[in-house]
Amino acid sequence: MTTASLREKPVRDLARLAKQHGVTGWHSMRKDQLIRALVKKAKSKTVAPAATLRPASTTTVKARAGKTAPRGGTAARKDSRTSPQASPNGRPSKTGAREAAIARRLKDARERLARAKNLASDPDQGKPGRARRDRLVLMVRGPHWIHAFWEVTPRSMARAEAALGQEWHAAQPVLRLLEIESGSQASASERVVREIEIHGGVKNWYIDIKDRITCRAEVGYLAPSGRFHAIARSNMVSTPSPSQGDTLDAHWGEIVENCDKIYSMSGGFSPENNSTELQELFEERLRRPLGPPAARRAGSNGMEPEEGVPRRSDFLLEVDAQLVVFGVTKPGSYVTLQSEPVRVQDDGTFRVRLDMPDKRQVLPIVASTADGVEEQTIVLAVERNTKVMEPYNRDAGDL
Repeated sequence: MTTASLREKPVRDLARLAKQHGVTGWHSMRKDQLIRALVKKAKSKTVAPAATLRPASTTTVKARAGKTAPRGGTAARKDSRTSPQASPNGRPSKTGAREAAIARRLKDARERLARAKNLASDPDQGKPGRARRDRLVLMVRGPHWIHAFWEVTPRSMARAEAALGQEWHAAQPVLRLLEIESGSQASASERVVREIEIHGGVKNWYIDIKDRITCRAEVGYLAPSGRFHAIARSNMVSTPSPSQGDTLDAHWGEIVENCDKIYSMSGGFSPENNSTELQELFEERLRRPLGPPAARRAGSNGMEPEEGVPRRSDFLLEVDAQLVVFGVTKPGSYVTLQSEPVRVQDDGTFRVRLDMPDKRQVLPIVASTADGVEEQTIVLAVERNTKVMEPYNRDAGDL
């Protein structure tokens, strides 16, 4: 940008250039003033970069070239500053702090895995004192739920670790459900139908059941190779059909109201399927004995009472029964039971409650379509035979 080249431009172009180059007061300048200001601005821009790139003085360069580090001084301090392990104030560097944080996270992860793998449980507070041992109890909570409760001792955990050896580190705590196909307590015909991964810190598990099943359970550790180390084995239970009952609540506090029903469905009153662990668990939790009275548990000798023993006249037992007939047909059909019409619901289901006297009854159930073209008959034969046994008196001293 020279004076000659600027003189060839009109004032309007010169004003625009002055505005672009940041000339102060350009809007009130004449052409000669604009030219001088632009030339002066161009010279100042070419001189400024040269000043910033001015080399250091000879004296400064010589001083830097001749300067040496003292023994054990600046060089050593420089190395210590660049070290990843320490900072100038003696504290750990950022790299060291990051490595320490990673180590802490790895330690916490290992501890969480160890807790999740440890099935050992502490004894319940406030429960009656007893020798600790491994036990697994199954309780039927309804047609579709089984409640599993277990207790494992630390000694059994050590035995499981020793038994699995190198496979212990990859083994998972598992609750296995075994279906008993023959329905016999002593039979070995068992088939694994479920393997449920569990974790430490809990000792209750609820197993969902789709169909009726007779089963038992095992709690232990399953290795990746398929090897299973069992710690405890449960009693045998059979779930009822969906029409027999409803699913009960899953908390121990509310088991009290339905304890006899749950105990019965879990095999507590069955001489074949009864389990000592099941009875002990219920009696510990509910703080009362379950089942028949102690005299009946001991068994009756079947002998008639001695003469002269007074009979208890205030003891009374009366039993009656009713029959519930239910079924399903096509919605809108006409149904009769013993020639009496039966109400059919919108979904085609029906239910009738009948008296059940001491005799044999033949009950024909007839269903026909709304137009009367199709008809189906089912005959239900039911017999009630009630027998009242002679009362039996036991000596009070035997109770």
